[in-house]
Amino acid sequence: MTPAVAAFPLPGVATPAPRIATTAVGPPSIDRREVVGIDELAPLLDGRWVPYVNLDNAATTPALQSVLDAVTDLLPRYASVHRGTGYKSRCTTEAYERARRVVGRFVGADPDLDTVVFGKHTTDAVNTLAQAVVLPDDAVVITTVLEHHSNDLPWRKRARVLHVQATPCGTLDEDHLDELLARHAGRIGMVCVTGASNVTGVVPRIHAIAERVHAAGGLVMVDAAQLAAHRPIDLRPHDDPGHLDFVALSGHKVYAPFGAGALIGRRDALGAVPHHPGGGTVEAVTLTDVRWAELPDREEGGSPNVLGAVALAAAVERLEAVGLERIAEHERRLVRHVTTRLRALPGVRLHAPDADAVDRVGVVPFTVEGIEHGLLAAVLGHEHGIGIRSGCFCAHPYIAHLLGLTAADVLGAPPGRLGAARVSVAAYTDQCDIDRLVHALTAVCDGEIRGDYRQLATGDWVPRRPIADLTA
Repeated sequence: MTPAVAAFPLPGVATPAPRIATTAVGPPSIDRREVVGIDELAPLLDGRWVPYVNLDNAATTPALQSVLDAVTDLLPRYASVHRGTGYKSRCTTEAYERARRVVGRFVGADPDLDTVVFGKHTTDAVNTLAQAVVLPDDAVVITTVLEHHSNDLPWRKRARVLHVQATPCGTLDEDHLDELLARHAGRIGMVCVTGASNVTGVVPRIHAIAERVHAAGGLVMVDAAQLAAHRPIDLRPHDDPGHLDFVALSGHKVYAPFGAGALIGRRDALGAVPHHPGGGTVEAVTLTDVRWAELPDREEGGSPNVLGAVALAAAVERLEAVGLERIAEHERRLVRHVTTRLRALPGVRLHAPDADAVDRVGVVPFTVEGIEHGLLAAVLGHEHGIGIRSGCFCAHPYIAHLLGLTAADVLGAPPGRLGAARVSVAAYTDQCDIDRLVHALTAVCDGEIRGDYRQLATGDWVPRRPIADLTA
């Protein structure tokens, strides 16, 4: 049965403004009609259905119609890639290798010096690099407090890891980075830095950082999972002091949620033995010897996710067509609007640097006095049809820094108790989405929580029973 669209106003919430762009934000940089599922309805606890508002884009973006079309178009000719001589295999191989060229071009890779290795996502890409890159035996790896765990934990298995601290306001402490580079010059294996924080949206000066790292004799790797959908990326020529040696990104964060990601970077820094050997990684095998394949084949063991790679390529081509600078400017206006509206609400505290002083992508972390972040997210979802994220966002040290917590606080807390709420916008987000959020948060700050919720052992909050049961 198709649910009926709910009549506004929502309980305790002012009637949302009509979906007409205003001077505060302007029109979205990606037409909302391009977003698959943009008109999806969400059920509320009282039995009604309302248009869903997705403000959890930092976790996963929805698919674009052009991405879905690219996958659908390939499916009739889908087959195995490489070494197949049949028509469908040739079509699939060409689509896969074209996707590799498109993704490399998207970040400014040099096709002669760089390689594009497809995998599952950014976490997979970083793990691949951590195992495959050639490092001296006494190498030091430097990462930062701002990182997602995926740009920290894989390196702890490979080398001694040092962490650049954050400033009191939450930006990268470049003075501390300089201290670490000077202290360990000549032994710097890799410096791993986020291109944009998934917690605060802070965008470090990655090319300036690369210059310093190269001067100290190291390589630089940028986790571009959050950056790729929001800002242009340019590896720059290899002889440029600000060249980025490696970047990693995920399709599911750039409007291509089909299970693919990529590691892009210099061929000469990767070892000759694959980290995940198997089918497709070899040229010849005997019972005693192996001749490994060239890159990227030797780092793509097994049958690849062709459809995911094609989807990723279609997504970044669409972003290029729209214009990353145009997307960036729209999201800057959104962040200013969100932060201005949230600051005006009683009890709301923001946990990120001022967007007018620091370059940030569209991520806004906050807490509300007197209500746990997980309960807040549950109320917004179950009572208002708004999706946000809550918790530590796979960045416990950074959250601890922003919230003033100690390591003992983090390790001693039950699962899911520590953290914040996070709103994250995208190229298709408009002012009406933000207004819906502010209306809902106003109700919550006024104490209007209509459901009866319980907290699970995981820290998640769930309603005990529908609101309709409580008011019957």
